[in-house]
Amino acid sequence: MITLTRLSGSVFLLNADLIERVDSTPDTVITLVDGKKYVVAETMGEVMDAVVGYRGEIVALGSLLDAAHSAQQHRREPRSGPRLAAVAPHPAAHASADLGASTAGDD
Repeated sequence: MITLTRLSGSVFLLNADLIERVDSTPDTVITLVDGKKYVVAETMGEVMDAVVGYRGEIVALGSLLDAAHSAQQHRREPRSGPRLAAVAPHPAAHASADLGASTAGDD
């Protein structure tokens, strides 16, 4: 979400993922993917900076979560007790492998 200001001065949050386009006419008009429009006090550049900052935060947080998850995986003790069985290969995979082996020896 990005923080924006209506022309009346009230502040609101907008889901930046729903923005379709931003126009400057000379007021800044934000059009969402559903067609709803918001006229805001921020300039087009300020809206763009807010969206870029928001998306940057998402990427940075995702990287932190990946690093934390990876570190947690390395610290885990090996599991004891029942485990899931391996997935059996699909029968069609065997048929194509068998077909390839039988034609290779026919030369």
